Amino acid sequence: MNRQQLISKLIELATKRFGEKAQGLESSDDFFDRLGIDSMQAMELMTDLEDELEVEIPDYELQGVTTFDQLAEVIEVRL
Repeated sequence: MNRQQLISKLIELATKRFGEKAQGLESSDDFFDRLGIDSMQAMELMTDLEDELEVEIPDYELQGVTTFDQLAEVIEVRL
């Protein structure tokens, strides 16, 4: 899976979890601001991603990650 496909998958999963709030998301959007979510909701999204992509992402690797592009970069090395 290339980076763009991964970003598309991440946005698709965010759309499933957050519905209309996720419409029109871009890879560079800050998902906390754009989706209006808190850290607990972000962790729920991470759980969805880990399950869907069959990957485990340590919490410390997610510090400072706020965009789908950054998230894809972290996940890429684990696939």
